[in-house]
Amino acid sequence: MANGGATPAGSSRALRLDPFALPVRFPARDAGADERIRVVELNRDHVVMRRAVRGIRMAVSLPLAAFLGVAIRVMPEDDGSAPIAVVLEHRDPGLSIVLFATTESDDVVAEWQSWGRVLGLPLLIAECDGKLREPFRRIGAVRIAAPKPRRRRHNAVKARRPRILMRRKAGRCPAGATVHRDEREIIART
Repeated sequence: MANGGATPAGSSRALRLDPFALPVRFPARDAGADERIRVVELNRDHVVMRRAVRGIRMAVSLPLAAFLGVAIRVMPEDDGSAPIAVVLEHRDPGLSIVLFATTESDDVVAEWQSWGRVLGLPLLIAECDGKLREPFRRIGAVRIAAPKPRRRRHNAVKARRPRILMRRKAGRCPAGATVHRDEREIIART
C-alpha cells in the first residue's frame, strides 16, 4: 500500500488508508485479474483501477458519483476469521473497493464516517443477505431527523432578557378617539 509514494506508518495488521491524504494509490485483491492484484488510484472526484487480464493491461476510470456509498460489511475470509470492512460500494461487486479492514471493531465506525464525509457519499450498512440500507433518513445529501422542540427557558441569555418583553403586544389605537375639527386653537401667550 503506497500513500502518495510513501509507506504509511503504523501496524501492518489491518488495511488502513487515510481518508484525509487523498489522492492515494494502493494494491487490492482482484479475483479476475492476473496475479490476483489490481492497483487502485483513489481521488476526491474519481477512481482509476488498473489490472491485467490474460496479459492485457487495462485501466477503468469511474467518477465517484458512480458508487452507491461507503458501507460497513463483514467480509468472510478463507482462514475462518471474519474481518469487518469499510467498502466503497458499486453496483457491480467486482468494482467495489475495500478502504479499511480489521478483525477488531474499535475504529470501524470512525473510519466509516470519515470516508463518507471526505468522499461526500452516503453511509450504508450491509445486511446479512448482502443488501445495502441507509442507517439514517435523508433528502438528497441532507440527513433528516425528527424536529427538536424549541427550548426558550434554558438558553444562555435567559438571565439577561426580561420575560415581560416576550409577552408584549403591539399598541392599539382606541376605537372612539376624540378629534376636534374647526375649533380655535387656544395657546397661552404672554
